[in-house]
Amino acid sequence: MKRASVTRAALTAVVALATLTVGGCRTEDTGLPAASPSGPASEPASEPVSPTPTAERTGPRTLVDALTAGGLDKLTGSEALTDVPVDPGEMRDGMTLVTNNYGDAERQGAPVLFEGVDHVPEDTNKRREHLFRGMLEYIQWDPELGNPQAEPVEPGPLGGSVECLLASLSEDGNVICGWADEGTAAVALFENSTLADAGKLFVAMRADLEH
Repeated sequence: MKRASVTRAALTAVVALATLTVGGCRTEDTGLPAASPSGPASEPASEPVSPTPTAERTGPRTLVDALTAGGLDKLTGSEALTDVPVDPGEMRDGMTLVTNNYGDAERQGAPVLFEGVDHVPEDTNKRREHLFRGMLEYIQWDPELGNPQAEPVEPGPLGGSVECLLASLSEDGNVICGWADEGTAAVALFENSTLADAGKLFVAMRADLEH
């Protein structure tokens, strides 16, 4: 009888231990989260990172002293400009004046005289009108012949306003083109040209001179 009692007591202890082990694995009994099957619990997720915004142009455009413009080279040596041929208007701190002669590699034909300013504080259309008048004085246009009328030109990807005027009594001759946009104004003189040819070349030059 004593041996039977000991055996029953041992069996009862084994069953109780097995029940305790199985019960310890039940999350609803312990109130603790179950461990991840792959190992220790992972660290909390970090805050999501905002995507880097796409870089955008800030501030007004500027003019550059380009070595080439519209396929024409900046002329140097005896053909380079030594002064400012056209009054650019009032220049204030932060403004840039660019003025150059541009020509083709063979130096055929008259050079293209370019003059422009950036960071213009006033209406750039008025600054362009000032540059137009200065260029007409430069070529010694006779006011008694009338005021040449500016015609609009497709401005291209840089937008703004582009105009050209023919300072000649024939269909070709001196053509003056000018642009005006949010912060820049510029003009160029094309000798022995037409409105169509000068306008096309002027827009191409602008792509290299304005950034």
